[in-house]
Amino acid sequence: MSKNIALVLSGGAARGMAHIGVIEELEERGYNITSVAGTSMGALVGGIYALGKLPEFKKWAIALERHDMFRMVDFSFGGNGLIKGEKVLSKIQEFVPDALIEDLPIDFSATAVDLKHSKEVVFTKGSLFNAIRASIAIPSVFTPITSNDMVLVDGGVMNNLPISNVKRNEGDLLVAVHVNAAAPLPHHFDEENSEEKESTYKKWINEFYDFLHINHPKEKEERFGLFSLIDQALATGMLTQVEHSIEKGKPDVVIRVSRDACGTYDFYKAKELIEMGRYSAKNTLDKVKLNA
Repeated sequence: MSKNIALVLSGGAARGMAHIGVIEELEERGYNITSVAGTSMGALVGGIYALGKLPEFKKWAIALERHDMFRMVDFSFGGNGLIKGEKVLSKIQEFVPDALIEDLPIDFSATAVDLKHSKEVVFTKGSLFNAIRASIAIPSVFTPITSNDMVLVDGGVMNNLPISNVKRNEGDLLVAVHVNAAAPLPHHFDEENSEEKESTYKKWINEFYDFLHINHPKEKEERFGLFSLIDQALATGMLTQVEHSIEKGKPDVVIRVSRDACGTYDFYKAKELIEMGRYSAKNTLDKVKLNA
């Protein structure tokens, strides 16, 4: 059986950290990832992996504390998005230098959407940094990218699991990772979150919303419902779209990570999410016997 894999990584905000665990499990089993296609966080993790810098990114992500996250939030009050996102990607650039996609050691593509022309945009060449920045621009949260008469936002709007955009090589296996799956959360992962850590994060979230209230006053209910509404609206459409993508693309393996793993912006759970990705990959691969 082939050991070469064409890997597709879905969007999923913080849940996308699970992609790291999946990639590590595949490599530990001796698989050779020859191409990667990603949307949103899938594009971020996939692009960093293609660049050969995933260990550095993992180390940084696991070490993130709530005050680090808050310092990286650069607010925008121009109406196109709440967060510019430049501070986050500038931080990532400190240990992941930019590169041309066509110069990466493995084939890579990032998926975004051009809102102005209502079409999908697939980056297979040019700046890796710019491609990732466009692909992660969640509507109403991150400011969109305006480029070449296009208004680029998160690729999950049209293609959150871009099976159609991964480069195939003869005899490879097609593996898709869906981190927003309507799957049950493994019980032992649910128990692993300590009350102290959860409490610390909730305190940070409260401070975050207080900051928004000072700078952009609204009713309390509206403030607390903003991210939840955006998340639920996008997730509902994406679930149907992803299942259609799976049905049409017919991957050899679909690794599903529960959408209940964490909240959309729970990046403080990076370590747990990475392990959940590894667990989901092990569980799936053992069942389909790809490791045989």
